[in-house]
Amino acid sequence: MDFFDDGTPGWYALAILLLPLAGFCFNAFTYRTEFTRKRGHIVPLLTIGTALFCALSIFKHSVIDYDADHAGGHGTHAAAAHGAPADGSADEHASGGADGEHGAARAAGSLADPRWRWSSKDHGGSYRLIDTGALRLDAGIAIDHLTATMLVVVTLVAFLVHLYSTSYMHGDKRYSRFFAFLQLFSFSMLGLILTDNLLLLFCFWELVGLCSYFLIGFWFENEDPPKASMKAFMTNRFGDAGFLVGILLVYRMFGTTDLSEIYSKMQAVAEGSAAVPSLFGWETGTLLTVAGLCLFMGPMAKSAQVPMHIWLPDAMAGPTPVSALIHAATMVAAGVYMVGRIYFFFTPDCLAFIAGIGTVTALLAATIGLVHNNIKKVLAYSTCSQLGYMMLSLGVGGYSAGLFHLYTHAFFKACLFLGAGSVIHSVHTEDMREMGGLKEKMPVTYRTMLIATLALAGVPFFSGAFSKEMIVEHALVWGFGANVAKLLPALIAIGGGGLTFFYMMRLINLTFFGQPRDHHKFDHAHESPPAMTIPLLVLAFLSLFSVGWPIPLFGGKKLPELLAPPPALASIALGHDEHHGHAGFALAFAVLVISCAVLWVGYVLYKRTYKERRPGPEVWVARFGGLYTTVTNLYYFDEFYRATVVRLGNATARVLAIVDSKVLDAAVNGVGAVGQLVGKAFALFDRLVVDGLVNLWWHLSHAISKKLRRIQTGNLQDYLAFAVGGMALVTLLFLFLA
Repeated sequence: MDFFDDGTPGWYALAILLLPLAGFCFNAFTYRTEFTRKRGHIVPLLTIGTALFCALSIFKHSVIDYDADHAGGHGTHAAAAHGAPADGSADEHASGGADGEHGAARAAGSLADPRWRWSSKDHGGSYRLIDTGALRLDAGIAIDHLTATMLVVVTLVAFLVHLYSTSYMHGDKRYSRFFAFLQLFSFSMLGLILTDNLLLLFCFWELVGLCSYFLIGFWFENEDPPKASMKAFMTNRFGDAGFLVGILLVYRMFGTTDLSEIYSKMQAVAEGSAAVPSLFGWETGTLLTVAGLCLFMGPMAKSAQVPMHIWLPDAMAGPTPVSALIHAATMVAAGVYMVGRIYFFFTPDCLAFIAGIGTVTALLAATIGLVHNNIKKVLAYSTCSQLGYMMLSLGVGGYSAGLFHLYTHAFFKACLFLGAGSVIHSVHTEDMREMGGLKEKMPVTYRTMLIATLALAGVPFFSGAFSKEMIVEHALVWGFGANVAKLLPALIAIGGGGLTFFYMMRLINLTFFGQPRDHHKFDHAHESPPAMTIPLLVLAFLSLFSVGWPIPLFGGKKLPELLAPPPALASIALGHDEHHGHAGFALAFAVLVISCAVLWVGYVLYKRTYKERRPGPEVWVARFGGLYTTVTNLYYFDEFYRATVVRLGNATARVLAIVDSKVLDAAVNGVGAVGQLVGKAFALFDRLVVDGLVNLWWHLSHAISKKLRRIQTGNLQDYLAFAVGGMALVTLLFLFLA
């Protein structure tokens, strides 16, 4: 069907994409006006608010109502939309024989059969972006469960960050420019979500990275932001280079970058009814694995996975609203979203690699969060760790768990970052060692951050408990019956919950409890204005209630049911559906017990150090000095890169500079010298020959004219005599010749 037929979802999708772009253009072209300089937030707030309304409408149509039709076995609306019978057989056909709710989920979200879709190739290529004969690039939009939910997450968090920024950035000399960059980022991220084409996704992917560069380095007059923005930009370029190679390999194998076509062709390859063209003599499985690993390099950099995680903590040099929007809920989540979007493409070897990278990231980032003292960087490493959890889940076949944790994490981590911004706005420092005792002075900030912390730690009945329990469950199912190494992700996921609880309660304790450690900052501390506290309250509410409770607004359904994986997408190459266990809250309880034990140890150390004034953590630091030093130095990743990649880059740059100056410049200068010699030769030829001939003719004509001028006497008798003489001469000559 035509995407814009039968209702408004198509127009809603177009509005979601174009409204932030319109807001960016308005601020960019009117930034000199008095209105935009002082009220540069008004138009961006209106555009992103309208986009949020459109996203909620799409979510209702494509998730709530759509599932209601299929769950009831009717299939009327969706089946009619795709020309399928309306007697309930559409479910069976779409699910390949699956029954019940799982079969409905399959029908609802397959990339080959999304809920709504519009593509230029359905219109004879009328809207085609590129058509060179060999390469055809179509523009298209596709909406399924994953798209619809991500639209709500991005627009909601972006709207709250816009509102928060009206107070946080008030008085900044580039106030309107900040909102223009937020709008451009929102446009880029929403375009990345909506597009159905891998190459267009890459274009929006790069635009997201560019906006991140702008926003991290927004305060470029300071020393750190420009360095941090360049570090983020260059690190992501390494990953994106691999991403682009992967796209080229996909195009080489399937002749298209359209995701639905790739999905169908991958299905045909898995069934054995089609083959992949050979390349470099590789077998199909090897080629798919290499392409999948190349594609994963993009998410590995964007979602700050080891060893490309180094840019994210430094990115905290940007304004705090940027940290909440880009580096907690949306940009870094784009990598996880992209893995979920092309999940069908990954082979078992790729998924094992993804699980390994996620496991290492989850553990390593959590240990760094234990010892860091910068409140925003603790949250940054926490983000790295939670993104590792998501990748771990996707790698072990937990598609639904990884993406559900992506949605829950967006709310409580945005709340934590905005709460940290509220604290920084009040005490004007990011060092937790200079805080303390702020609980009574900032009650709203304290309570909202505590709720978000409990959700992040996976405490039962908070949103994070549901998603984390699902991740641990899938990891255990994946590991049981295999070798011992495959149990490591599950064990690290369980232990990581305790580490998360420890470093987050350490953050809460150092910030809000105890005695003030800097009385000057404490005396000036105050609660933030409503424009900053209202987003905190909304996000805290979502951190508490976006869980597995039946919600009347969703027809009595649980949110995890609505966010269940659209198809059984545990990779076509994997050959079976997603793992499903039945551990329930047992795992969540086990994680809670471990977390409480770790928290008790932390409380004892805290009490000894700050209340009883006894040696506390220092004793352990002395005992494990080498390990503590290693962790506080961030495992020497920066030093390693400076000693290898940076040094190699600098050496390469020096060699290229020598080649440029000694070889290329010498060649250019030599060509220039030859050109000068040739020019001089031509100048000499021009002066002696060309100018000489011209001057000779001038002198000859001048001499003749001087002689002839003498016969011009002006007397009629002379002219008559000359005429008679001439006639006589001609007559004699004629007679002589005759």
